[in-house]
Amino acid sequence: MITIDLSSKNALVTGGTGEIGRSIVRTLSCAGANVAIHYKSNLNQANKLLQDVQAAGVYGITVQADVTQWDSVVAMRDQIVRSLGEPDIIVTSAVIQYKWTSIFEQEIEDYESQFRSSVLHNVFMAKAFIPSMINKKWGRFIGINTECSMLAMPRQSAYVASKRGMDGVLRVLAREVGEHNITVNQVAPGWTVSEGEDRLNTASVKNYIKNIPLQRRGTDKEIAGVVAFLASNLAGFITGAYIPVCGGNIMPSI
Repeated sequence: MITIDLSSKNALVTGGTGEIGRSIVRTLSCAGANVAIHYKSNLNQANKLLQDVQAAGVYGITVQADVTQWDSVVAMRDQIVRSLGEPDIIVTSAVIQYKWTSIFEQEIEDYESQFRSSVLHNVFMAKAFIPSMINKKWGRFIGINTECSMLAMPRQSAYVASKRGMDGVLRVLAREVGEHNITVNQVAPGWTVSEGEDRLNTASVKNYIKNIPLQRRGTDKEIAGVVAFLASNLAGFITGAYIPVCGGNIMPSI
């Protein structure tokens, strides 16, 4: 029987209290990984999630940080190393999203903030955590991107620009660290049904799914399953990939 076994691995999920982040944390812990749950402000949610991790029979901690600031990321790293050990798996799920509007109406500050939360966030995490992976000759770095990066729809310019920048950084990173047995990949969710959300049947939902071959929205657990696969040895020869998990709404071509 083939299983995803992450026992003896330490994972860090940024944005762990977010809608998709929560499912990633639970899935990695159920696969046997110890998990550091990052949060920025939602300590109550982080503590609830920690109980789920502990119920899975693994070790977990909560860590607070502003991932758009280098000093805060370094402090988070030091806390994790002291309490959990050096992470083997990094999942960058944290992101800031402002209102989506036209380029002409989007505030300049929104572009700068999106850049920090998508591009610099990943740069900081790589600088802080990959050196220890290089020493161990094993590591997984998984960025949560979005189908929006390829769709490039109106009113999404700040978000799309930042996520495309993230894509560029992580593709370069994959080439730079591959010799050390470290893989770098991206998971790109579509419009996902997350924890506690009803399967809405609104006009916007119908309009969205009509172009999806699988004729539905995906779930947060389906996103988390792909993350767990990429974190495992089953995906040891996959790197530099941008993997849509959106029911076929986008299909990168060869």
